Amino acid sequence: MSKLKSHLDNIALSHTVFALPFAYMGAFLASGGLPSGHDLLWITLAMIGARSAALALNNFIDLKYDRLHPRFTQRPMVTGKVKPWEAILLIIVSLLLFLLAASQLNPLCLKLWPLALIPFVIYPYMKRLSWTCHLVLGLALSVAPIGAWVAVRGDISSAVLFLGLSVGVWIAGFDVIYGCQDVAFDKAQGLNSMPVRFGVRGALRLARLMHFVSVAGFAAVGLMLNLQLIYFAGVILAACVLVYQHSIVSPEDLSQVTQRYFMRNGLVSILLFIFTFFALP
Repeated sequence: MSKLKSHLDNIALSHTVFALPFAYMGAFLASGGLPSGHDLLWITLAMIGARSAALALNNFIDLKYDRLHPRFTQRPMVTGKVKPWEAILLIIVSLLLFLLAASQLNPLCLKLWPLALIPFVIYPYMKRLSWTCHLVLGLALSVAPIGAWVAVRGDISSAVLFLGLSVGVWIAGFDVIYGCQDVAFDKAQGLNSMPVRFGVRGALRLARLMHFVSVAGFAAVGLMLNLQLIYFAGVILAACVLVYQHSIVSPEDLSQVTQRYFMRNGLVSILLFIFTFFALP
């Protein structure tokens, strides 16, 4: 049980709250109501497989830096509770689960699966290369609603692309805020980020802009799909969460950027999924 808990901590299972509700949102919108139990099951397993592989791969590739970072001293791979070979094994098993799940869904999923995984593979290296790393993370998570839509309908519409873009910009903006804590460390290690490139003040401005764009995008999705008014109430509540999150951080005080702050952002995905559910026929 201790080993299982270490692996679950290594892939931050609780952080599934950021992407899984958006995957369900894509599935519900694609079906125009409740998707089949078959589709929901395999979409869930595909998400678990892809996300587990991505997080384990990220921690494996970044282990060199995580061992030096004062905030990451208790990460399972840093403490040795999860060995590198165990992480590699988990990555392989998770990828096999993802491919199995994709094979059970619309045939287009199996044809497009490399496109879903490429951002996850690229992201761990991006901080070494460019301050646009946050946008690549956003691109990786934008696949959640798009992939679920494809799984149910077997096509790609402009509405779901807008939804994916909004999800990607939302998570990228939040990642920028979280990265503001690491400016000194990143500079010392020669790593890149928006806070390093534009300073904390400039990065926070960009994060606010990205979150404004994401909220506008979520509203646009509702208009494009002619969703009921209750959906827009969810968009407003999600916007309120983001406004509050921005109100409690500043360039002079990042003390509120804690694990609780991190998890609170999951309210955005949960609220939008719940209100999408009630907005459908």
